[in-house]
Amino acid sequence: MKESIYKKIEITGTSEKSLEHAINNAILKASETVRNMRWFEMTEVRGRIDGEKTIQWQVTVKIGFALED
Repeated sequence: MKESIYKKIEITGTSEKSLEHAINNAILKASETVRNMRWFEMTEVRGRIDGEKTIQWQVTVKIGFALED
């Protein structure tokens, strides 16, 4: 079995809809320039509040990707 080497980047995605949507926004944007993505881990969750209402989710994720040979 071939061994792989991985690198991680950290980015923050936002969404007015949900945490999941914020994560997907971050991954979608990263996929424009990063290849071989394999996993993500949430490191921070925040949100913006307006009055008594949550108006935005902010999720920081680390995305792991395999380095090419």
